[in-house]
Amino acid sequence: MSTENTLLTILVEKINNDTLVLPTLPAIALKVRKTAENPTVSLSKMAEVIALDPSLSARIIKLANSAYLGRSIRAESLQQAVTRIGLTQIKNIATALAMEQLFVSKNEVVKTYLNQVWDRSVKVVANSLAVFQAYSERHQVKGLNIDVMTLAALMHNIGVLPILTEAERHNEFADPKFLNQAIQKLAGRIGGAITREWGFGDEFVQVAESWRDMKVQSDKVSYLDFVRMGAVAAGFIESKKNSVINVCMQKRVIEDMDMFQSNEYKDRLATVRDIFI
Repeated sequence: MSTENTLLTILVEKINNDTLVLPTLPAIALKVRKTAENPTVSLSKMAEVIALDPSLSARIIKLANSAYLGRSIRAESLQQAVTRIGLTQIKNIATALAMEQLFVSKNEVVKTYLNQVWDRSVKVVANSLAVFQAYSERHQVKGLNIDVMTLAALMHNIGVLPILTEAERHNEFADPKFLNQAIQKLAGRIGGAITREWGFGDEFVQVAESWRDMKVQSDKVSYLDFVRMGAVAAGFIESKKNSVINVCMQKRVIEDMDMFQSNEYKDRLATVRDIFI
């Protein structure tokens, strides 16, 4: 059996036996999400929880002052930043901003791959949100929220993590050729398992599980459409590019391809990317 098939066999066996080690959310993300579930929690209490992580605190303030939220008055403190973002959005926003903590490894090959995956994910987030914001300006958006959009887009490829963890444990698997094959075949299935394990909603599961699978479609405009269009705009999933564009045009997610060359679109991309750098 080839090394490539061995890696696939091991992963499939662990998935089927429910023994594949799935990543856990960063501790600070868990604290924020648990705190947000308390119906009586105050903004000041939420700020206290976020303050436990200086890096996350700085990013929350940076986001609150960005064009991402369309605010003109600066937030000078974490309390003001949390107030500006709001309790309904802070759970998903804080989780998204803490996600980078999962993309670490001591294996140099795996570390390089994780850095690439994170960078690609940020590009997909930036493009997905830019498309989402453009769509929101043209249509009355119902049932879709920017905080969910942000986190769903950032987590779309979360199924890659256990594959890379397995490769880290067995150095002979830490080869881009083997990893690419395993990711193409199994990342969606694993991504669905992770989002379910984390107790996330169906919209997150659908994106992580099916963003590559064009057989899966929603009747209405969904987060899945924006993530797919974001991936295409970022230069990924070239083999499915035309299919994604056709579906998004039919649903009027995009009006035409000219928007991607506009200065307004490029400014939106820069705004989002700056938050995660």
